[in-house]
Amino acid sequence: MRIGRATQLALVVITAANLLAGTAVLAQTATTSDTGRKIKTKVAPVYPELARRMSVVGKVKLEVVITPDGRVKSTRVIGGHPILVQACQDAVKDWKFMPAPEETTQVVEFDFHDLNNGNN
Repeated sequence: MRIGRATQLALVVITAANLLAGTAVLAQTATTSDTGRKIKTKVAPVYPELARRMSVVGKVKLEVVITPDGRVKSTRVIGGHPILVQACQDAVKDWKFMPAPEETTQVVEFDFHDLNNGNN
């Protein structure tokens, strides 16, 4: 069975729209305590493909050690879904904080939520 050129094009457009909709249904936010150091540069975590396929949502909490010049020295997982944790650690390692007189530690929380269910 052969399909016409217009039908092929319509299928491509529908498939592309479905793929884009599938990647856009989840959002992520990151918060830090108000008493911590201010963030100078923030990098958002990349939502893992496996998490997208499994519709994994939830929060990830990391303890972040920040050097006096504002670089992230280390991270420690406090909690969160294992599929989401690595993406958050990779992203926060590229964050830059405002300088301070000494090394500081603060908690960063990422919230991956499903936009289709209104859990913004």
